[in-house]
Amino acid sequence: MTMHETMSAPSVAAATRTARANVPDDAVMLRTAAEMTRDYSTANPAIYWADFLGSAVIGYAGLAGAIVLDSVPLVIACGLVAMLALYRASSFIHELTHIRKGALPGFRLGWNLIVGAPLMIPSFMYEGVHTQHHARTRYGTANDPEYLPLALMKPWSLPLFVVVAALAPVGLILRFGLLTPLSVIFPPLRTIVRERFSALSINPAYTRRAPEGEFRRQWLWQEAGACLVALALVGSVFAFGWRPLLTYMAIHSAMTVVNQLRTLVAHLWENEGEAMTVTAQYLDSVNVPPPGWWAEVWAPVGLRYHALHHLLPSVPYHALPKAHRRMVDALGPQSTYDRGNYRGMMPLLGKIARSTMGARQRYSSVRKRTVSPTSRNRKKGAQAARKGG
Repeated sequence: MTMHETMSAPSVAAATRTARANVPDDAVMLRTAAEMTRDYSTANPAIYWADFLGSAVIGYAGLAGAIVLDSVPLVIACGLVAMLALYRASSFIHELTHIRKGALPGFRLGWNLIVGAPLMIPSFMYEGVHTQHHARTRYGTANDPEYLPLALMKPWSLPLFVVVAALAPVGLILRFGLLTPLSVIFPPLRTIVRERFSALSINPAYTRRAPEGEFRRQWLWQEAGACLVALALVGSVFAFGWRPLLTYMAIHSAMTVVNQLRTLVAHLWENEGEAMTVTAQYLDSVNVPPPGWWAEVWAPVGLRYHALHHLLPSVPYHALPKAHRRMVDALGPQSTYDRGNYRGMMPLLGKIARSTMGARQRYSSVRKRTVSPTSRNRKKGAQAARKGG
């Protein structure tokens, strides 16, 4: 093997990543998407409120049944219903980050009172964070709070990614029930809590800026509400025993795991820090459109159209199915748009798992090829010396 061949392997990988990030923009697809924005940008309050409130009522009814019923099959059934319904209700936090001011009066307040505070996921944890993920120059870079090159990481990173989500209820109780009151008493701790523990993000390097103006006031009352809930949950053990708290935590944990699995297949996670074109960002994202219905369960409130959402971030969730059909009709089955459509969760999980295994094999192969002849000779010499001794 020549010196050129030895040194070129990492550079070829880097060139591949750069080429993937710099996919030329598809002007026809972007122009068609712009037309969808003009046609479908109005949110329907009746749909939002009915969907959200219905999901919340069903979810809390299921939670109550799981707590008070004695039949194990009924408890499991109620728990499953509660998990799926509360998962759908909580997913409206994504819509809150994109709703134009004044489009849905009272919805942010209602969502936080009914779901955000009770589940300890107030909207300030996502608002101001998720929009950075959509910023043209941030997506997929080190400055993106919602991106990691998961497909290029070690295989054990995927199960760890899910296991961490299962511990979310414990982390949230500690965040709001312990760190919030302590940070009020000790101001230096407040900075740490704000920077490191105040965002629903997956990038461990992300730090949160201090809120300002009206958003700061929203942050404070939302955090106070979540703090009261966390303290009440801990206190409930003394009043009602362990069952209500453990049931709540089990349902919350299952809900968060499903969302983490959805997150795992929301993108291909193949970018490693390069700034990407809009088309490259689309192709790194995922749609799971009909005819299958199961995606509406694990990716509710428009999240099954995640790639389309990256083209149309201001279009409300209830309009995305119509926009998708028009995009398909306008662009055809062999278009760039069609390349962002996938069949379901399991094929996507398999794809990212294979990618991590391939990344490990490529890394091992590159390491073997980049070991210099001198290093190999030294190793052989040391082995021979040991044998001779």
